Amino acid sequence: MNQLIARGRQAYERRDYAAALADFREVLGVRPDFADIRQLTAVCLSFLGQPEAAMEEFDRAIELNQGYVEAHLNRALTLNELGRYDEARDAFERAWQAERKDAGAFSAPVTALLANAHASVGDIYMESGAPRQAAEQFRTALTLRPRFVDIRNKLGRALFELGELSEAETELRQALEEHPGFVAARVNLGLVQYRRGATEDAAREWQTALEHAPGNGQARAFLAMLGRPVPGAAAPPPTGG
Repeated sequence: MNQLIARGRQAYERRDYAAALADFREVLGVRPDFADIRQLTAVCLSFLGQPEAAMEEFDRAIELNQGYVEAHLNRALTLNELGRYDEARDAFERAWQAERKDAGAFSAPVTALLANAHASVGDIYMESGAPRQAAEQFRTALTLRPRFVDIRNKLGRALFELGELSEAETELRQALEEHPGFVAARVNLGLVQYRRGATEDAAREWQTALEHAPGNGQARAFLAMLGRPVPGAAAPPPTGG
């Protein structure tokens, strides 16, 4: 049995999910109460494009171990994949509660996983044209990992879409304080300034972005829109006389 489990884990680690799934199912045929293997079986099914079957295995793993944080989190991510966002939010909350009950506070790996999971939900809301709901998810993520500047930039962008320019600027400047070379945040800050009518400030942000990333297409396009010189751009052809 131990050899079979080890072989399944090795297949899982090299991302051979079909082979891992076969081994894990053989283990479960003998030990159906093995929560860890149930959880790994579910992850394999998810990666193999069978989210509904994965959900059944996650549910069984959680029945066996109500405090199984990883199963709760992976179940939540699978619910997102299925478009069941309200249920996913509840699953994240259960993972949160399970971790607090277990350890009294989140461990660093779990806070990172939760923060990124909330950010993923926020991304879905943004893609669906719902920036307010997206901002809520990004804020929740930042309560877990306030120094995740990529998520802070996403929050700034969502606030920009909502027209909350002062709040957007605050978030973007905080991201840039943490990481001055964060080009995406710099470009978004330029958009905030442009929306306010502060074209000089906007141009300055986009020029700074190009100093860090000369090939950034957005910054180049925005500067061209303002009629400003774009580094590396071809000079206009001379007019005939």
